[in-house]
Amino acid sequence: MSNTCNTSCDSCSVECSDRTAPQTDFSVKLNEGSKVKKVIGIVSGKGGVGKSLVTSMLAINMNQKGFKTGILDADITGPSIPKAFGIDGKAVSNGKGLVPKVSDNGIKIMSVNLLLENDTDPVIWRGPIVAGVVKQFWSDVEWGEIDYMFVDMPPGTGDVPLTVFQSLPIDGIIIVTSPQELVSMIVAKAANMAKMMNVPILGLVENMSYLSCPDCGKKINVFGESKVEEVAKDQGITNYAKVPIDPNIATSVDNGVIEHYNVSALAELASTL
Repeated sequence: MSNTCNTSCDSCSVECSDRTAPQTDFSVKLNEGSKVKKVIGIVSGKGGVGKSLVTSMLAINMNQKGFKTGILDADITGPSIPKAFGIDGKAVSNGKGLVPKVSDNGIKIMSVNLLLENDTDPVIWRGPIVAGVVKQFWSDVEWGEIDYMFVDMPPGTGDVPLTVFQSLPIDGIIIVTSPQELVSMIVAKAANMAKMMNVPILGLVENMSYLSCPDCGKKINVFGESKVEEVAKDQGITNYAKVPIDPNIATSVDNGVIEHYNVSALAELASTL
């Protein structure tokens, strides 16, 4: 070993006897008190397209089908899942791990907002710390038996999505978008990341797809013509769905009763998972 060695083999070109092989397996061991059968990530290339809403609706659909369902809220700096389900109180430890909170109908949820002193406290952490918390939600939470775990990811293709893809046994992802032209390019970024990481794309959801007139029932394309079929075809995605603009959705989330909202818009897509 050289006297100037900083033990960072990845950035060093010198061949020596102390060189270590670069880490290739970043997987994190699941908590011993957990058994998770299927893990599905919900991703978007940009913010504000309704990713957390889609996560909630898919989890509710699977829960209504009788599956044991959980939501791992990996959007550490912008958590919204507990609010949507009206979950109060904080997550506590049982000595073997953190215990997730449970919704009215039995969906298990873990989010950083269940650990903060106040829901409005900002999470001012750098990327590695945020990624570490996501791993701990997998390794340090006693989930029990889960048939479908939905992972609500932050937007983009940065630290957290990469951490989830590398550290958790992801079975596939659902990409969320909206009708604007720009978003088709953003979808391609998320799709290409998934393909580079060898993660299957299970479906595409176009949120805020249209507005149904309350008087005549006519569909109004508020954000332009739907492009979900075109984008799905371009990316080789066979399953897609449209979620309309509905003021009742916002009201349900604000009141913490999304679990009691009609989530049939994603029923067909959920049946393919």
